[in-house]
This record gives sequence, structure tokens and C-alpha cells, in this order.
Amino acid sequence: MPSFFDSTTPLRSRAIIYWTATILLVLECEIGGIMGGLRLQPFLGTIQHLGYPTYFMTIHTIWYILAGVALIVPRFPRVKEWAYAGLFFIYTGAFMSHLAVGDSALMLIAPVVFTSLVLVSWALRPPKRRLPNAGRSA
Repeated sequence: MPSFFDSTTPLRSRAIIYWTATILLVLECEIGGIMGGLRLQPFLGTIQHLGYPTYFMTIHTIWYILAGVALIVPRFPRVKEWAYAGLFFIYTGAFMSHLAVGDSALMLIAPVVFTSLVLVSWALRPPKRRLPNAGRSA
């Protein structure tokens, strides 16, 4: 039985889902990055609640905004791979951080949703947005 992520899935459906997931990620990176960089709520309160120093927000903001740009611009497939990896680490790290401080399951929803968007966008990206040898065994 073919999976949705197989290349046999109709191209139009793949493209619509890819762009929907990617645009949602880019919006989160850009809007969330700017709000975090300005140290607005709820970002400042969340960082403090999780026990991270506030200067972490500056580092996070720079890489978060750059990841969003990398995902949306054409070309640069290696940079896109790095952006996907970075976002995966950010969202799974957020999930683990919320678990570590004993937050409720409600606080885990956003990291799970955004991790899912990263995986969907990465899996459905068009060939021109992939590394030339991506998917080949070493």
C-alpha cells in the first residue's frame, strides 16, 4: 500500500500540503521570532518558566528568523536541510523542556504540531528543494 509520502501521491495534493505546512512554519518563524526578539509575552514568560536565561531569546530569534527565510526562498537546498534540522531540534527541545518542568499536556500541543509541520514540509518538499543525492544510502 503506497504511503502519502511516496512519489506516487498526486503531485497537486503533495504541493498543496507542502506549501501549507511550509507557509505555516515560515509564519511561525518570522512572527514568533520577531515577538521573541522584542521579548513580548507569552515568549518572555515561557522562557523564564522553562528556566532558560533571557539572552537565549536573542540567539533563538536570529536563527529562527533565518530558518524561516531559508525555507521560503528558492534554491539553497543544503541551507534548507539545516533549517529543517534546526527547527526539529527547537520544537522537540521545547517538548522536552515543557515535560521537564512538569507542564500539562496542553503545553505540549504546540511543539507536537510544529514538529509535525516540519516533518510534513521536509517529506513533501519538491525535488528542486532537496539535496541532489538526498535519500540515497551511504
